[in-house]
Amino acid sequence: MEPILISNPGIMHGESCFAGTRVTVQTFFDHLEAGYTVDEFLEQFPTVRREQVAALLTSLRADARRGTVAA
Repeated sequence: MEPILISNPGIMHGESCFAGTRVTVQTFFDHLEAGYTVDEFLEQFPTVRREQVAALLTSLRADARRGTVAA
């Protein structure tokens, strides 16, 4: 299974990025907070695949259900 996210000191200063891209997870959440839809985000960042976003959100949902999401 391909990782959803990567963190590499040589890519975007080690910030978590969608695997195979230079798009940080923070960029995704910044766009959502600014009112963008997932579709609009994906249009602006075509290197990110819908499956990656869905997998990230599924993972966060599972963590929330277990109560393991850090505040």
